Amino acid sequence: MKVVIVGAGPSGLVACKTLLEYASADFPFDPIVLEQEADIGGTFRFRTYENATLVSSKQLTTFSDFRLPLDHPDHLTLEEYVSYLRAYCKHFGITDRIRLESKVVNVARNPDGGHVVSYVTRAPAGEWDSTPRTINATHVALCTGLHVIPAIPDVPGIEHVLNRGNHREPGAVPPAAYHSTEYKSRAQLAGRRVMILGTGETGMDLAYEAAKAGATEVVLCSRSGFLSFPKALNDFEIFGYKFDSKKSSVPIDSLITNLAETAYVHPWVASIHLRWFVSDFVLKRVLWFLTGTQAGCNQWVGELEPERLGRAYVFLNKSHKAMPYINRPYKSRPAILEYMSRYIDPPEDMPPHTDFTVDLAPFPTHFLPNGRAVFPLSKRKDAVRMQKRDVRPDLVIYATGYRQEFSFLDKTGGYATPGEADVRNVVKDGDESVAFIGFVRPGVGAIPPISEMQTFFWISLLKGQVKKPLPPPHYHLLVKDTARIKYGVDHSAYMSTLAKDVGAAPGLWELWREHGTHVLVCYSFGAAFTTFYRLTGPYRSPTAAHTTKTELWDTVTRRGLLGNFIMGLVPMVFYLAVNAIVLCLELVLTLGGVLRV
Repeated sequence: MKVVIVGAGPSGLVACKTLLEYASADFPFDPIVLEQEADIGGTFRFRTYENATLVSSKQLTTFSDFRLPLDHPDHLTLEEYVSYLRAYCKHFGITDRIRLESKVVNVARNPDGGHVVSYVTRAPAGEWDSTPRTINATHVALCTGLHVIPAIPDVPGIEHVLNRGNHREPGAVPPAAYHSTEYKSRAQLAGRRVMILGTGETGMDLAYEAAKAGATEVVLCSRSGFLSFPKALNDFEIFGYKFDSKKSSVPIDSLITNLAETAYVHPWVASIHLRWFVSDFVLKRVLWFLTGTQAGCNQWVGELEPERLGRAYVFLNKSHKAMPYINRPYKSRPAILEYMSRYIDPPEDMPPHTDFTVDLAPFPTHFLPNGRAVFPLSKRKDAVRMQKRDVRPDLVIYATGYRQEFSFLDKTGGYATPGEADVRNVVKDGDESVAFIGFVRPGVGAIPPISEMQTFFWISLLKGQVKKPLPPPHYHLLVKDTARIKYGVDHSAYMSTLAKDVGAAPGLWELWREHGTHVLVCYSFGAAFTTFYRLTGPYRSPTAAHTTKTELWDTVTRRGLLGNFIMGLVPMVFYLAVNAIVLCLELVLTLGGVLRV
């Protein structure tokens, strides 16, 4: 069973390794990875920049059976993560299955069954060969990723910014406009008047880098706001007691508990997304108490409209470093409340070290012939403030994300796109020979572990081992019809759903019987780590129990007794009670003949 995997980023690598691991006499998977670049790593290797780090923790991002040392920092630099991927390939012996500088140019249906994959290789001179090579494949896994082709919106008058270079002073740096993929180091920002379009995690990173680089002005433009949170829960002070990041940092993506929030959730409760809305309600009040604002964690401007403020609607922005610079014109809190509780900004980013401000603004509608940005009128705090400002950038960076194209899929072959993959966002119903791995984005979480679970699901689907009919998908983030991104999922709900589909979600009695109390408690209080779904079931791993008792247990103990009580035990008891009540209601309605079994 020849499987062609397109792309050697994390998704392609874990797909290759997993297919090899679970090949059998009846399903002799024979994967080959085609990668157009000269190295593995995908976005993490070729669309990175100076000082970039992962905002998802190593505990969540690393694959289930290849872990990093316990004493390694929680968040890796991108260089460290690519090194991790290389070590992963070497450890599992898949390096020889990766063909670098091999660009797929066409995937077509084979009249005899399967697919014909055509690709070209790069010649020594650097050009692509004109004559394609072909592979007859039974299956194709598309792992090209969400972040490949830059999305650049049209901003009328941007040429006026560039034309101002004709009038610059001798020796001045010429104006420029480019996508964030072209940004590599702080040297590109020093002395510039910088405008950044987009307040995703890359845009926030660039705003901070510009402030640190010595830019003369930084304007960060947001379409409709964002939800800001630090990647680790730390740097709070309550009645003088400090929760120091250097001593008790807890990755934010490891805080959601499993039991009754992800595992053992009644379908009726899951369908109304009760957990999302209740946790949002509580979290907003906690944030107000701790930081004085419920728009985000210590976020005083750029708030989302009320109907979109919550984890059910948006991707959490965990690049938090620029917030001290953004908050300065807006932060206002009574001294008595600040004494009771406060968020502590990093000393190196606060006066007297620096009083620099990053100006938040709406997206400009256009640029005037003199290069001045025109912002739309609205009641947003940043919009009101920026109406009084004369902003004439000499550098515009589009941190506006990416788009996906699949021009290499033969148009006569009836191939689906990721948005049409209606079976758990992995395959199109009736065309299970083509899989889309890594094409969902979690609101809080990471794509690589999702790709691992998606590969497990695909293998089970091909082997006929998926439990059918599939329950409804209650894991998609809620979006408007006009939303630009519609592939968002709740990380824990999606992972748990896939695990249940393939029979990998462990039962509490089963866990206790096979692995004891330690593993059972860790599973109940821990987040939806892929390792948990390898403790039992068809993808059982011999290392899963040890990883659970050590590294994953560490994420629980680092919360402390108070943290586990507030963020673990209290919501667990509440949701267990809710699910028990709903279960009893279902039984009563069934016994009364109102519902049919």
